[in-house]
Amino acid sequence: MSLPTLSGLRAAVSAVDAKTPAHRDRAIDGLRALALLAVPTGHWLLGGFTLDSQGALHNASPLASFGFFAPISWVLQMLGIFFLVGGYASALSYRRAVARGESTGGWLRGRLARLGRPVLGVTAVWAALIPVLYAMGVPGTTLRTGSTLVIQPLWFVGVYTVITALTPWCIRAAERMRGWAAVPLLGSVAAVDFLRYGPFADAMPSWLSLLNLLPGWLFAYQLGVCWSEKRLGRRGAWLLLAGGTALFAALLLVFHYPASMVGVPGEARTNSHPPSLLVLALAAAQSGAAILLRDRIGKLLRRPALWAPVVVINLSAMTILCWHQTALLAAAVPGSFLGTVPGLTSGPDTLGWIAARVAWLPVFAALLVLIARYARGFEAPWKRATHARRALAGLLAAGFAVFALGLA
Repeated sequence: MSLPTLSGLRAAVSAVDAKTPAHRDRAIDGLRALALLAVPTGHWLLGGFTLDSQGALHNASPLASFGFFAPISWVLQMLGIFFLVGGYASALSYRRAVARGESTGGWLRGRLARLGRPVLGVTAVWAALIPVLYAMGVPGTTLRTGSTLVIQPLWFVGVYTVITALTPWCIRAAERMRGWAAVPLLGSVAAVDFLRYGPFADAMPSWLSLLNLLPGWLFAYQLGVCWSEKRLGRRGAWLLLAGGTALFAALLLVFHYPASMVGVPGEARTNSHPPSLLVLALAAAQSGAAILLRDRIGKLLRRPALWAPVVVINLSAMTILCWHQTALLAAAVPGSFLGTVPGLTSGPDTLGWIAARVAWLPVFAALLVLIARYARGFEAPWKRATHARRALAGLLAAGFAVFALGLA
């Protein structure tokens, strides 16, 4: 039985490789897949729970107890790579659309629909699930905790949507300024950081950090557009790698930025919400390394056995992003009824928790694969969805957002 299964798997892998167009840039897809996998891995490894006396789940993080976990966040924080590849692919897609005679508005509507359908799907499903789970005895606190986790990665989609709409302007900036088009974005974030962390910090309003939201994430996207437009080559990549690494070290050692790339409970400062200059330094170094390693990655992915998983991951990109926290909750919520389960509902404050959570990762991955079999349909065009059904999905999604954000 195992031989035919293995034979069938090899045939499927070979078929995927054979169907791949010769002009397909495998390195770009490989980088995107790597960045995508870092999202659930980071959330599953750096996010935990505690269980209160009523059996309800609360969010917790091992970063609050283990400072040595911070360097792991440097590896798993790969949104810089994701935006780099996003800028590269969007510029290429836009150029092709223009060559076909398609309008900018038509191109943008197609891109936004691909982003919006999965988000609408997961939020609508959760809106319908919440009353059912509550009726089954799941505590309201657990439902709020779970809703927060589900909506947490979706902020990225909103930011990415706005940045995607700026693609034509990013292309013009690349044409005029080459790779230097990203420098003003870096300077903008540096100026805001100086105001909120420097000698005038006490006089600054709390909303000031929000000014970093767009330029902070647009930075790597603009680099990707420049790369796609052939305005950023190996020389620029070496500058990004060396300069980004040096700036990262200086911000940590001299200016005492928080070491973790994600928020740590109890800490007053955070690097990622919204992005600080440290995030851009890391994105610069990662982008430089990605550009320099492009040819090697592309050559490596000529192997069918390595290429096939990359294709599957890319075809399920939004499903992975939208549903990976649901996979975690699919294990944790039932586990909460059993009491304290090591690595699942126990507090992330011991070395034993780390080992137990690593052991849980394959379970979360298997649950995500199972969920994806059904959830991937949200990524495809909703051909059977009437206007009434779309309106209902939108209403459910809005209701879930209100609940998850604590507005109701």
